[in-house]
Amino acid sequence: MKILVTGGLGFIGGHLVDKLVQQGHDVRVLDSMEFQVHQGKFPSYANPKAEYIIGSVLDRAIVKKSLDGIEIVFHEAAAVGVGQSMYQVHHYVNENAAGTAMILDEIVNGKVPIRKFIVAASNTIYGEGLYECKKCGKVSPPLRDAEQMKRKEWEVRCPTCGAILKPLATPEAKSLDSINIYALTKKYEEELCMSIGKTYGIPVVSLRYFNVYGPRQSLSNPYTGVATIFISRIKNGNSPYVYEDGLQTRDFIHVQDVAGVNVFVMEHAGANYQRINVGTGVPVSIKGLADKIIEKMGAKIKPVIANEGRPGDIRHCYADITTLKSLGYKHQYPQLNIDALIDWSKGIPAIDKFDEAKKEFEQKLGMK
Repeated sequence: MKILVTGGLGFIGGHLVDKLVQQGHDVRVLDSMEFQVHQGKFPSYANPKAEYIIGSVLDRAIVKKSLDGIEIVFHEAAAVGVGQSMYQVHHYVNENAAGTAMILDEIVNGKVPIRKFIVAASNTIYGEGLYECKKCGKVSPPLRDAEQMKRKEWEVRCPTCGAILKPLATPEAKSLDSINIYALTKKYEEELCMSIGKTYGIPVVSLRYFNVYGPRQSLSNPYTGVATIFISRIKNGNSPYVYEDGLQTRDFIHVQDVAGVNVFVMEHAGANYQRINVGTGVPVSIKGLADKIIEKMGAKIKPVIANEGRPGDIRHCYADITTLKSLGYKHQYPQLNIDALIDWSKGIPAIDKFDEAKKEFEQKLGMK
């Protein structure tokens, strides 16, 4: 089939392009070559069998050209970075929400005969994950307030009785509490695509990615990808910096599985019009991740446990993958496996910009 991958030069998009080309599809990529991701260099991993159009999803003429003859769209292009989105507000809303709207507008008004549209959504739209209170049952708690964070009481408490909550796997049906600009834009992307898809009879699938890791993730982008931020720190002789007490948990999904799920739902009619968690269902602590990376890299350092929080951070969120399993997807990496990432990183230059990004975040949000 003739397939368009927006953001196809990016971390996830590049792996997806490889899988599609390997299957014999005719793949076109639309990518803006965001400097924060690519540092001004065309990526060496770009698949030579794909067609590349360098331009923005906000440019109607470029979008129209990119959609010419296309049957399937994978919409991966987005500005990514939770903290950064809270002060680059217009940039994130424009790139993510308006960019998605431009593609959909051109599909509808250009009468492009799309057979399926797969959009990259995000687990950040949930806010905190699902929890259980021994007294009150299942709870979808709000974000921890500033006073609790100042007291350094990191675990989430029941909003009804005040008891410490137990984290549970988060299902797609959980209420959405999109608490930052990035999350709001991803929520809006999902809703835009579902609305247009259902109105015009275009099968849409929204994939809610959890924390994606793996080879090719930028080692010089301090705003996204905690595993690569830690690796970059270590390669530059610095300790990984871990917020709170390090026991907060996330669900880390290998990029090969993310690309695999995309191809899987393209071929599976049962996924049409569904919102699907893309994770492993296995919670991993941030300190545990740092320790594992240090061990695998053979570094003689320890992570810095900051014992300080950041506004907007959640405590726990990991995926309930019942929907994905019910469709029949089998994970290539069902648990955290960073070996390939670390092997790949050995030959890649890493500019550690974490301290600079941390200072910028604190200044913008008035923390220091």
